[in-house]
Amino acid sequence: MDLGLAGKHALITGSTAGIGYAIARGLAAEGASVVITGRSQAGVDDALRRLKEAVPEAKATGIAEDCATAAGAQAVFAKLPAVDILVNNLGIYDRKPAFEIDDAEWQRFFEVNVMSGVRFTRHYAPGMAQRGWGRILFVSSESALNIPREMIHYGMSKTAQLSISRGFAMELAGTGVTVNALLPGPTHTETTDRMRAERAKTAGKTVAELEAEFIRDFRPTSLVRRFTSADEVAAMGVYLCSEMASATSGAAVRVDGGVVNQIM
Repeated sequence: MDLGLAGKHALITGSTAGIGYAIARGLAAEGASVVITGRSQAGVDDALRRLKEAVPEAKATGIAEDCATAAGAQAVFAKLPAVDILVNNLGIYDRKPAFEIDDAEWQRFFEVNVMSGVRFTRHYAPGMAQRGWGRILFVSSESALNIPREMIHYGMSKTAQLSISRGFAMELAGTGVTVNALLPGPTHTETTDRMRAERAKTAGKTVAELEAEFIRDFRPTSLVRRFTSADEVAAMGVYLCSEMASATSGAAVRVDGGVVNQIM
């Protein structure tokens, strides 16, 4: 199936690893020119090396800026004035008991997970609308609907992304620009795998045991009964960025292994 991505230009924020990197690699494999972003030049260079090893024909470049800040976003805009596809993947998460989350931490999660996507969408969407084609994807989470007790500040930020993506989709109605949210569930990424390995070592357990306990105790509604891979999530993300997804806008599309216990 030709996804119609050849010749399109895509920007993926926070894409040196994990789901963002997997989406960038998937878009590149479909013929899109991709721009990877990360906070350090070394991280960006390493991601580009891995991407070009995986997809030798890839058309890929990178920008080293902190996309979580207004200044970093402006620096990216100066280097890359326009794109056809925007993937707002940048995000942070951390487990913390609810009553230990102070004001600064609430504000940090909102600034990074919410405002970064607002800034990038606000800059790139008008140009997409003028050209009559565009794709904007917010990488949210099943935690937007299934608020995690262990990190409610993260859940708050992901719920906000659903409102924002739907609102921008409404604003862009009839322009040829679609805006959607992608909702992964528990997913294997470099960062989360490292964190689980550290927790398993501290607890004197194997990673497999820790993951099984997490699914049992924290995500018991999971239908696949396992963590998904970043590539499984990226496959849906790439589709939503494609020409084939032209009739899907304003949607919250789950790739959560069935964690959210609802039919819509």
